[in-house]
Amino acid sequence: MEILELDGIELAIERRGPEGAPALLLIAGGAQSMDWWTPEFCDLLGGGELQVIRYDHRDTGQSTTSKPGQPDYTGDDLAADPLRILDALGIEKAHLIGMSMGGGIAQSIAVNAPERVRSLTLIETSPTGGDHGELPPPSPEVAATWEEPEPEIDWADENAVINYRVDAERPYTGPLGLDEARVRALATLEVRRSRNMASSMANHFIAEPGNSVDPAEIRVPTLVLHSADDPMFPLPHGEALARAIPGARLVRLEGMGHEIPPPAVWDVVVPELHKHLGRT
Repeated sequence: MEILELDGIELAIERRGPEGAPALLLIAGGAQSMDWWTPEFCDLLGGGELQVIRYDHRDTGQSTTSKPGQPDYTGDDLAADPLRILDALGIEKAHLIGMSMGGGIAQSIAVNAPERVRSLTLIETSPTGGDHGELPPPSPEVAATWEEPEPEIDWADENAVINYRVDAERPYTGPLGLDEARVRALATLEVRRSRNMASSMANHFIAEPGNSVDPAEIRVPTLVLHSADDPMFPLPHGEALARAIPGARLVRLEGMGHEIPPPAVWDVVVPELHKHLGRT
């Protein structure tokens, strides 16, 4: 892992695979550090042929943090960070894989800087703009998390924070359910590695949103991976993306929820990604 100092901020990154090989940049969702892209998943994706790069968004992991409830950046800043990383590493263009908020960031880059994108993969995300018609809302369980008062957390109590981080994932699971041991292990790693979990869990969602883009303007090869059971962005969100982007291919996943693909679906996800990444 290394810390890049870029335009007055610090972004933590990790590179796996052969340096100099075609790059694959993984962009996580809101409130997610790089830890949710597990090393095992990264190595499966890279297969020794790609340089796989994961990073901590601002306010997650070891990257720059702002005060809880006071993000000093906008959604456009978050969308510019992947290009800052590629510039710092001397990488002209990369495959982009974005999940949820990361998928919105990836759409923005593909529209505004298409020359930097080899291919695009959008996981459990939604069109950030354009004419997509009415799309279904999140499940009542997910919606309730925004309406209920936040629990009182002692951010100095590691066990309490880990429990809170695990519980935050529960409403977003699909029929496969929550793999308690796996999610707790990832949450523990994230909590112990992060500069400020209070900022991590709040600031992305209250930062000024970035400018929207129309996915119909995307012209790079695009794969849309979307679960039939996503409780945050139900399947029609993924279907709308695939319809909007010329030549995009939609792969419907079964069982997972609103999450970076867990091991239970790697037997489908990894071959589909290899096919997509290998042909571009």
